[in-house]
Formats: sequence, C-alpha cells, structure tokens
Amino acid sequence: MTFSSKLIEKAVEAFASLPGIGRKTALRLVLHLLKQENSVTTRFAEALVAMREGIRECSICHNLSDEEKCQICADARRDHSLICVVENVRDLMAIEDTGQYRGLYHVLGGVISPIEGVGPADLNIDSLLARMPSGEVKEVIMAISPTIEGETTVYYLSKKLHAEGVQVSAIARGVAFGGDLEYADELTLGRSIVARVPYTSK
Repeated sequence: MTFSSKLIEKAVEAFASLPGIGRKTALRLVLHLLKQENSVTTRFAEALVAMREGIRECSICHNLSDEEKCQICADARRDHSLICVVENVRDLMAIEDTGQYRGLYHVLGGVISPIEGVGPADLNIDSLLARMPSGEVKEVIMAISPTIEGETTVYYLSKKLHAEGVQVSAIARGVAFGGDLEYADELTLGRSIVARVPYTSK
C-alpha cells in the first residue's frame, strides 16, 4: 500500500497498530477523519490523550478507574461480601454486561503460567488476600477462563482462600473448557455466574 502523503501513512500505521485493525481498515478510518470537521478530530485526539494520562488502576481491585477507587468498589449498593476474581479488565466488563452480578471484583492481571514465566508473585494475589482479614468477604467466585493455566490459578488461589476461612466457588461450566470469557455470549456468562458451584481444592 503506497501513500501520497507521509502524514496519512503515519496515521494509518498508528491505527493499524491496534489489535484487530488491518491496514485497509486503518486507511478507511483515517480517510473518514479527514472528511470530518477539525473539531471532531481534535475531540477524538484529546479524548485519547486524556484517557492515557488520566486513567489509573483501582487501589483495591485493580480495575481501570478515573479515581483512586473505582466506581464499583465505591458503590455502597453492591454486595461487599462477594468478590469475583477475574483474569483481566475485559473479563470484568463482560461479566458486568450480563447484569447478573452485583458484588465486587478483583483483577488478577493474568494467570499462573510457568511456561511463560508467570508465577504467583507476578499477579495481584497478595492484594486479594489482603482483602480477607476484615471478615467482610464471605465468598470468592473464581471467574477465570477454563484453560490449564486458569485451572492452575484457581487451584492455587482456592488453597490460599480456604486457609482464610472464605468460601470459594467457581462459575458453572456453561463456558467451554479452553475458551476465553470475553468471547462468551452474555446469556451463557450470566448463567455461569448465577449457577456457580462450590470449588474444592482437595
């Protein structure tokens, strides 16, 4: 793909660097922006810069947030006795979209994977365990993708949480083994949360 403008080429390369966007789609987006008023492009660019500079990690659950504490953790109407452990923010958003869950969350930031050099110390596990001693948390739901690495992570966490005297459950297997939560449809994922089952690490 050749360009008559270096500026267009740089813009296309920027869009094409995003996941799921090829160079043809990137070019279509660039040409679309060029047809808009300058104010539209300016708002678009300003929104991206503001997001990148202003977004932070919730100090409690590691969700993305505008403030030190995310809106979910700060919501007194949520069930603070229930924590849903997820692998990443995309999974958290997928579960929120189901409308079936009203507890809190904890984002691990990945799963245990010795092959890739990811151990427990590389994940947000200590901060999860630190939420237990208050006695407010009664149940922790493991909503982690059903892969070998995911199962290893669930097993490790359940051992730690059972030692804290907390009930551990896992989402029902409406989600196929080896699948990613973010790609599960809302109905299946919602039912999996509602029909969760006790998890035993014995």
